[in-house]
Amino acid sequence: MVYYYTSNVVSPSAFIYVGKDKVENEDLIKHGLECDVWYCNFHADNLSSAHVYLRLRDGETWDNIPEDLLIDCAQLTKANSIEGNKKDNVTIIYTPWSNLHKTAGMATGQVGFHKQNLTRKIHVPTRLNPIINRLNKTRVEKFPDLRAEKEEYMKKIRREERKQREERRAAEKREKKEREELKWKKEHAYDDFLNEENIQQSSNQDRDPDFLDDFM
Repeated sequence: MVYYYTSNVVSPSAFIYVGKDKVENEDLIKHGLECDVWYCNFHADNLSSAHVYLRLRDGETWDNIPEDLLIDCAQLTKANSIEGNKKDNVTIIYTPWSNLHKTAGMATGQVGFHKQNLTRKIHVPTRLNPIINRLNKTRVEKFPDLRAEKEEYMKKIRREERKQREERRAAEKREKKEREELKWKKEHAYDDFLNEENIQQSSNQDRDPDFLDDFM
């Protein structure tokens, strides 16, 4: 089971989802999306915690998330940590999904990072019940097929990439044609002045023998 929340502190609204338990966290880690532009992972630093994922919106990256949305995610992470929910001054770490590192020796639900410099922290002084209550009102329980969702997402990404490649090739073809046409025009700019008809009109060799009589 996965819990889905809607955060309305931004427009359009953002979607946050949380694994029900550490076993569910394993599936979220395994079947997360490849592109780190879409998801971030939050978890309580050195405390047991649910993994909270944020689906990034178009044009948004993990390092430019609006402050209010960051606070929503951090508060939700704190609230879903058995230990962290009871404590003040909790630090929440967040990182792109692609930076999560899972090895065979790790416990269920445990995860590390490929690169520590791709992590950031946000300090949560205390639980803010108005935020948690607002988010809980939007909570929906689902049983998604995470593997199928990822496959569908990757198909969409491949379609978009293919479309972009085709558009680039078409643009390059147009630019090449325009360059060739411009080059041809430059090389033949004076052709009209040098054709045989103009040469004949500007030459005296084919004029009437009495042509010069008018000047005598």
